[in-house]
Amino acid sequence: MKNNKRIKKTLISLLVTVSAIGALAGCGSEKKGSTNAGGEKKTISWMAMLHTPTAPSGDIQEKLEKYTGKKIDFSWVPDASKNERINAALSSKSLADIVSLTDIKNTTVRSALASGMFWDVEPYLKDYPNLAKISKDRLNSARIKGKIYGVPFQKPVARYGILIRQDWLDNLGLKVPHTTKELEKVAQAFTEGDPNKDGKKHKTVGFVERNESFNVGFRALSGYFGAGNWFAVTKKHKIEPSFMQPEYKDAMRWFRNIYKKGWMNSDFSVMTKNDQKDYIVQGKGGIVLTILSDAKNYVNAAKGTDQAGMKWALVNDLTDEKGKRRVLSDTNNGMGGWMAISKQNVKTEKDLKVVLKFINDLMDQKPYKLMTLGEEGIHYKKKADNVYEQINTTKWQQEVQPFSSTRPSELVANYKTTDHYSNLANEKIKENEKYAVLDPTQSLTSETYNTQWSTLIEGISDAYYKYMMGEISMKDYDTAIKNFRNNGGDKVIEEFTDSYKEANKK
Repeated sequence: MKNNKRIKKTLISLLVTVSAIGALAGCGSEKKGSTNAGGEKKTISWMAMLHTPTAPSGDIQEKLEKYTGKKIDFSWVPDASKNERINAALSSKSLADIVSLTDIKNTTVRSALASGMFWDVEPYLKDYPNLAKISKDRLNSARIKGKIYGVPFQKPVARYGILIRQDWLDNLGLKVPHTTKELEKVAQAFTEGDPNKDGKKHKTVGFVERNESFNVGFRALSGYFGAGNWFAVTKKHKIEPSFMQPEYKDAMRWFRNIYKKGWMNSDFSVMTKNDQKDYIVQGKGGIVLTILSDAKNYVNAAKGTDQAGMKWALVNDLTDEKGKRRVLSDTNNGMGGWMAISKQNVKTEKDLKVVLKFINDLMDQKPYKLMTLGEEGIHYKKKADNVYEQINTTKWQQEVQPFSSTRPSELVANYKTTDHYSNLANEKIKENEKYAVLDPTQSLTSETYNTQWSTLIEGISDAYYKYMMGEISMKDYDTAIKNFRNNGGDKVIEEFTDSYKEANKK
């Protein structure tokens, strides 16, 4: 039976991949994105990312076509093979009218955008009510050499915060912390006290961190101490990596003390994301640096265990002693890539405007609801107080979820659900927008960064983990920074700074 299931699963995956390859091969044909002779463009082809095992079934696409008045010819590209497929399509110029380019750091993608293959849409956005509302920060983050070669996918700008076991705080008579000093005391109490009231002390820890700490958890924490988002602009208008900042080092010292005192899991440097989740669900730790919506996931995972009924505080306003509220963007400044419009397929300004209107229309309330919730009575039901309850999760996953990742914007509406933590996370993530710290290099250019960064950053990452575990001193960490600079880091700084000054004429 297991072999049969495995064979069936493999065949399904193979069919999706073969379909995607066939679709990519045909994207450049005359049939795709067709225009009636002398008339308006009737069909819009779209090379879109697929984040589910199979392409969508059901009639959501038909309803989107009815609303927009356009036939949609989707070419679904499995997310697992998107780089290979997109790179091949860009190289062969076998493109659809709309190409979803979501790997924004991909050098092939960025080179293709700058090559003239796609329309610069910026002059036209003001003519469409929904597109005209795209924030200045998101537009700036979408620039390649000053131009916007596609409608930017809009995402929440900052989803991170700190999850803290509220029931443990209550058991210990503690208040929700809002400063790093208060958070440190909570970490100590969760470790040295009896937060779960099982009569045993020193059986739990405060922080539960994982092996992606340098890029994820600690990176988010460093923002509360004043560090930049990967990079920062100095007072002299120079671009420097955030890990060189005094504020970043302050955060390292603070977090190392947490580790040294035993107020954090000792195996964080090797703990995987799944192991971290299990550790939390088993009630072994009570503070997590993560996406705020993870509270819902932990609660659901704990159902049927002795941790069922766990309660969480969602903190998005932590500050250091300076008291300035800030949060690092974790979504590329709220810009999830480009809906790039091919000049090869969309040859005239008239057809470009048709495609832009189509994208604009998908951001209206009705199609957004279809692509988010599905159809009322089939995928969800509406209850009192505008609460939406999902009826059939499996059906939603098959028929709606593939479309949810193609929404031009995730910001059109927040639907209140039956889940308390989901609603609370949405509120706090929306609130994060005005305190978000952006990556200043996203629209800038550095050839050395493109070709050497992944190698250069390894030395800094290794030094971070060694410092955290007490294997090296801060002086040794500074030596790692010196090596980074000597081996190409200074070139990255120079190139990004030149690009920044050119963009800002400083």
